[in-house]
Amino acid sequence: MTTPLKAPAEWSVLLAEAVSTPGLISSAYTRFWNYSVGNQLLAQWQCRLRGIPPGPINTFLGWKDLGRNVRKGEKALILCMPIQIRAKEVEQNESANEPESKEGRTFKRFLYRANWFTLAQTDGEPYVPQELPTWSEERALSALCISRVPFDHTDGNVQGYAIAKSVSISPIAFLARRTLFHELAHVVLGHTEEALQIDAPHTPPTLREVEADSVALICCESLGLPGSEYCRGYIQHWLKSEKIPERSAHKIFKAADQILRGGRAVTSSAMPTV
Repeated sequence: MTTPLKAPAEWSVLLAEAVSTPGLISSAYTRFWNYSVGNQLLAQWQCRLRGIPPGPINTFLGWKDLGRNVRKGEKALILCMPIQIRAKEVEQNESANEPESKEGRTFKRFLYRANWFTLAQTDGEPYVPQELPTWSEERALSALCISRVPFDHTDGNVQGYAIAKSVSISPIAFLARRTLFHELAHVVLGHTEEALQIDAPHTPPTLREVEADSVALICCESLGLPGSEYCRGYIQHWLKSEKIPERSAHKIFKAADQILRGGRAVTSSAMPTV
């Protein structure tokens, strides 16, 4: 039974379903890789809920440009997308004691919009699928401005560690890629920056590991790499009977998205991500 989402999506619910359902992340990534991780799972969830064969998605005009038409009566999928909104900043004029407005400033908000249709909702010219891009550790490290340094920890049980903007992986680490994603996650999630601050709020140690292992799970399963079953086990171990907070789910999706996008080969045919 598919878990219901609220107005229109709780990211923590999507994440919990992905953690508990092997293969769900991989299925979403292979079909919707050019969208953000959260939107990949949101699109996959809606397809399952509505009985639509999951497949490539595009806007009404996007399909038209590809020679395909959305069938009459088809209902669009909802995704979360960034919108630039013009703001009016009000400042207090100290001399006149009256508000002075300044226009022209913009800020970004993420809103839900029903603009996307799957391939199965269209008819027309044969669809040529985009090739799934390769992922490179070197590209990801460069894009994230993270360096990989030699491993010098004396404890043989330590698989890897992250300090500031660097990561280090043991040369004999079990599932080295899974460990790499875990340590990259600590940096991208801001955990290593927290460690350098004294008075700033700190993420509880248990939640830090849940967040890092969740990012590693998404990356491993998206790229078809071994290690996802261990990530699931660690997540359950750290969570016990607790649930992943909504704020952490936001952070996890964003961090995984940064790591996956950073390491992907850029292709001229790739559609903009949402």
